[in-house]
Amino acid sequence: QVQLEESGGGLVQAGGSLRLSCAASGRTFSTYTMGWFRQAPGKEREFVAAISWGGARRYYADSVKGRFTISRDNAKNTVYLQMNNLKPEDTAVYYCAADHTLISSDFGLRQGLIEYWGQGTQVTVSS
Repeated sequence: QVQLEESGGGLVQAGGSLRLSCAASGRTFSTYTMGWFRQAPGKEREFVAAISWGGARRYYADSVKGRFTISRDNAKNTVYLQMNNLKPEDTAVYYCAADHTLISSDFGLRQGLIEYWGQGTQVTVSS
């Protein structure tokens, strides 16, 4: 069983930066593929980024490439999402996700199969 807790959300002006953190419980964190998703009001949840268990492979949605960076610290059981040059369209609730079976390249396509989800953290970008 893995529990995920996001933090770091908030209100920021367009062009600003935020870093989200997701702390995971459990001793097997390093064996899980991790990812971030987001859901804006009135829209479906969408894939943002994913990282393999060792951190070597990272995948991003086209909408965030070049602006967001996903990383992980297995010693701290934490995954991060550094968000730079934020835009109003990035406003959403951001969710951390973990899965022991899916590979990082499949996170966006198979989110219905992901085992564990956090409660989400709100990110609001003002224009």
